Amino acid sequence: MRRLIWANAFRRALKKTVKQRPDILPKVENALHLLAEDPFHPELHTHKLKGRLERLWACSIDYDNRILFMFLKNPDAEPEDILLVSMGTHQEVY
Repeated sequence: MRRLIWANAFRRALKKTVKQRPDILPKVENALHLLAEDPFHPELHTHKLKGRLERLWACSIDYDNRILFMFLKNPDAEPEDILLVSMGTHQEVY
């Protein structure tokens, strides 16, 4: 299982999103669990980003909401850690 590291921007975005849509919290929890177990689980639709976000990856929470993250190489830990960068709707994060 991979370690998830929560960036402050991710915490703020999660808090804002859950405040607006409390029903999304179980979906976020499920996505985070799958991400820690297997970042390329088919349910997540994980994909590499391009352009100004080229160092990041994205996975789906639901149809419109995404989590942006990056893999952190750690020579002392295998598998790689995952830094949760941000989250929000497709329009907000891209």
